[in-house]
Amino acid sequence: MIPQAPQRSRRNSRMAAGLALAVLFLAGCTAEQQRGFMPGHDAGQVTNQTERITNFWVGSWSVLVLVGLMIWGLTIWCAIAYRRRKTDTGFPIQLRYHVPLELMFTLLPVVMVLTLFYFTQRDVGEIERHANEPDMVVEVVGKQWSWDFNYVSEDVHEPAGVQSFATGEEGAEESLPVLYLPVDQNVEIRLESRDVVHSFWVVDFLYKKDMVPGFTNSFQVTPTLEGTYSGKCAELCGEFHSDMLFNLEVVSQEEFDAHMQQLEDDGYTGQLGVDLNRNQEEWSMREAHEEAGPRVREEADQ
Repeated sequence: MIPQAPQRSRRNSRMAAGLALAVLFLAGCTAEQQRGFMPGHDAGQVTNQTERITNFWVGSWSVLVLVGLMIWGLTIWCAIAYRRRKTDTGFPIQLRYHVPLELMFTLLPVVMVLTLFYFTQRDVGEIERHANEPDMVVEVVGKQWSWDFNYVSEDVHEPAGVQSFATGEEGAEESLPVLYLPVDQNVEIRLESRDVVHSFWVVDFLYKKDMVPGFTNSFQVTPTLEGTYSGKCAELCGEFHSDMLFNLEVVSQEEFDAHMQQLEDDGYTGQLGVDLNRNQEEWSMREAHEEAGPRVREEADQ
């Protein structure tokens, strides 16, 4: 009897294929994968806009992956089905028209681009929409290389931010400037810069906006999940750009009111103005030096 190699049954093959599909399906059920590996929290949405941004991101990549699989599949199929065989002679036809196929190659990308443009404009318009009357207004001022926070509605401000360096030492994060926002309140954040272009970016908010000297940018957001969120400057602004960090605390309305009262009791009333510009301080020192120059030279001549 001639021994034969054992053959895998179709049943085992189907079980293996089903198990592989189940693993792929379950692997896509984690919260991190469902939001396309975007920053966020498993406890829920951080703001009223993060779900919209995440859905657009995941939807766009899902369509792109499907299109990529189709293109690669057709490419591989054509390479196999129309490969040159040993019995072939001569050369294949070098030019052949196929009008329906060429129309599909033209119209399908146009439809995809227009669809992506529609959803982009829809979501951007909603994210950038301003309510007529926000619940509160906050002014964020960027400067080399720190932040000032004015609570316009409450007419108080956080202590003036000083240049902070993220040295990696334990506890360094606690010394960063902190911006407080109440949960479930529509906040208008106005962005100013005292020197160069900065960019206000709260990572878990999935949103950032530039801060341009002499121009006020603004956006509105409703934080929906209490917690501490990291913020940073997202525009290269000088030597210590990487150390331009801050924390954002989303707290309950009661805790926010208590913090505003504490700032008022500590004397941090009013608003921090643009006179804290680092460049203006250097200019004042330069003017003082120039004014003192002639007097010093006269004393030296005498």
